[in-house]
Amino acid sequence: MRSEDFRADKSRPFTGAEYLASLRDGREVYINGERVADVTSHPAMRNSVRSLARLYDALHDTAQQPVLTSPTDTGSGGYTHKYFCVAHSAAELAAQQSAIAHWARMTYGWMGRTADYKAALMNTLGANAEWYGPFKDNARAWHKRAQEAVLFMNHAIVNPPIDRHKPAEQVKDVFVHITKENDAGIWVSGAKVVATSSALTHYNFLAQSSATVTEDPSLSVMFIVPMNAPGIKMFCRVSYEQTTNSVGHPFDYPLSSRFDENDAILVLDNVFIPWEDVLVLRDAQKILSFHPASGFMHGYCFQGCTRFAVKLDFLCGLLAKALRATGGDAFRGNQAALGEVIALRHMFWSFSNAMAHNPIPWASGAVLPNLEAALAYRTFMSEAYPRVIDTVRRVIASGLIYLPSSARDFDNPEIDRYLAQYVRGSNDMGHVERIKIMKLLWDATGTEFGGRHALYELNYAGAPEEVRLQVLKGAERGGRLKQMEELVDQCMADYDETGWTGDIWLPPLAAQAN
Repeated sequence: MRSEDFRADKSRPFTGAEYLASLRDGREVYINGERVADVTSHPAMRNSVRSLARLYDALHDTAQQPVLTSPTDTGSGGYTHKYFCVAHSAAELAAQQSAIAHWARMTYGWMGRTADYKAALMNTLGANAEWYGPFKDNARAWHKRAQEAVLFMNHAIVNPPIDRHKPAEQVKDVFVHITKENDAGIWVSGAKVVATSSALTHYNFLAQSSATVTEDPSLSVMFIVPMNAPGIKMFCRVSYEQTTNSVGHPFDYPLSSRFDENDAILVLDNVFIPWEDVLVLRDAQKILSFHPASGFMHGYCFQGCTRFAVKLDFLCGLLAKALRATGGDAFRGNQAALGEVIALRHMFWSFSNAMAHNPIPWASGAVLPNLEAALAYRTFMSEAYPRVIDTVRRVIASGLIYLPSSARDFDNPEIDRYLAQYVRGSNDMGHVERIKIMKLLWDATGTEFGGRHALYELNYAGAPEEVRLQVLKGAERGGRLKQMEELVDQCMADYDETGWTGDIWLPPLAAQAN
């Protein structure tokens, strides 16, 4: 049974309940040495999956539908999340931006790989189907399937950090490659890192990075595979949700306990992929050109930047509250620090707005988010997030850990009366409110959950050095760097070693004297 078949009405997306039901499909998920029988009820994932189900329910809420949904462009007569449709104008991109931001606000920006993330690729497959050559019909079919159900897809592109000093073909015991092929399809084996939220998604889009391209064509492959396909195995990292819900309380860990996008080691052990699910086969040039030519880079940066801007909204507000709670809001240096964080927030919203309002004409009358703004976002997000976290630590300092152990401390009068006196907030703020703010800020920046997000945002768009090299290559290929140099040439043509070359500017006074 396909995931999308769990919908009672095929003309609309999943409801939250249908989404939960669609995950009870026998998938192989392992954590803490055991196989998970049901990801929707396991302590490692049960709250996070409900945070995601809530997003699906919003698609059916008449108050939220105007900002979130639009009619499908597949001819189904149904409706979908706006970002699953191809955009044809700046106005449509702006509407998609609002839909992305609306979903992001429902998780306060802390879930980065929600279903609209991979919509950045799926919404291109219809307009850009010809790029997939012999598999163009597969691309069109997946565009339709993903849009009509609002399928939740994860992706795995990066090879595991093993033997990276060797050519890819010498690491085929680890890297994903084709092992067999017949009239029905292909078989693949290997592993990928890091399959974020894979245990809670419907399908995996498996692709290759340029580092995989070698003379061995068995490594050049892209396809889509259901998460319950025989041979698909997910080995999850530790669950922050399970840890915090075991030892704490929502008051103590309000983010970790419900927004943990568990990352997994994705293993494919002789997995069969039917031909209708293949998108690229033994084509190194397609692998090399996928990010810029498929439209995915433009799209995922648009979704990612908008979600990141919402997260900065949250952190700006939380930092302001924390400064008020400690009384640090009265100091000029702290005010300047908060102003800088707000300016970073403004910068990323500006990138998102530029992507929406200055689109690039593309295939079949479609438009893509502006690439230069997308590349600027990719370049500076890896600097901005560590800067924000460092600012929090500097200006809040010991306030982040001058806290009681648990919300249970309030239940003990012998503890609570001291907390009320010695841990009260500034500006007439009570102790419970102060502690609530600080525990939220600690969960955002200091817990395992917060540490994972620091790593996640730093490497979200790839290795920071590689991102900057791609900006350079893009400016060279697109002619932008040439235009910049021509502007310098124009300036240098205004003068030479003898003086001005034209008659607009007057010569130096010494020359006039002669």
